[in-house]
Amino acid sequence: MLYDIITAFWRDWVVLKHRMIKFILSRMVAPILYLVAFGWGLGRSINTGSGSYLDFLVPGILALNSMNIAFNSLSPLHGERVYHKSIEEYFTAPINPLSFVIGKILAAILRGMISSAIIIVLAYLFGANFMITPLFLLVLILNCAIFAEIGFYAAMTIDSYEDMGRFNTYILMPMSFLCGTFFSPDKLPKLFYYFIHALPLTHTSLLLREIGRGAPPELLSVLVLLLYTAVCFWLCARVTKKAQQ
Repeated sequence: MLYDIITAFWRDWVVLKHRMIKFILSRMVAPILYLVAFGWGLGRSINTGSGSYLDFLVPGILALNSMNIAFNSLSPLHGERVYHKSIEEYFTAPINPLSFVIGKILAAILRGMISSAIIIVLAYLFGANFMITPLFLLVLILNCAIFAEIGFYAAMTIDSYEDMGRFNTYILMPMSFLCGTFFSPDKLPKLFYYFIHALPLTHTSLLLREIGRGAPPELLSVLVLLLYTAVCFWLCARVTKKAQQ
């Protein structure tokens, strides 16, 4: 099984390795704009009560960025399945479908963590003050895993590019702005507050913010992320086995 996982992972790693410079440079643009506009610009007029707005903002950017990179890393799988039919090569090969899922998700996590490392370096250069601990990195990995799994499931079930675009519009975009990335969800009306706290990105933002400033992490948020990871992985494994039949 390990060999099958490496096989599925290795193809994506080879592609990423050959495009690494372009990948790194392209991933620097959006974080720099966020840090300049919200950290240096708008952030100077905002008082969070527990430090600078830049320190508040960086964990949110990390959560948002890792979500987008992990999800979009598996979006091409949709084209391979619907249009190019190249995904059938995996299913006709003697490879375990579960290994295929794990290999693809690990490749997406790698992309998300590389992109997150770029943001962390830029944030320190901009003067942000937060701690990087093993638990901080684990939360980032869980966030990447969750949205890689969601991206995998979407790519394996949605049948057109238009619907994939609508998924981004109706699911990812609202989470990008409402799940504690740029402001605290505590300020939202109660109905929105409870809905937003049912989403994984909210708990990632809260955990990264707590751990980054040295506060003890909220156990409920950790459990929510673990639950999302397990359920989304089960859905990915199920849809892959169905596609292979």
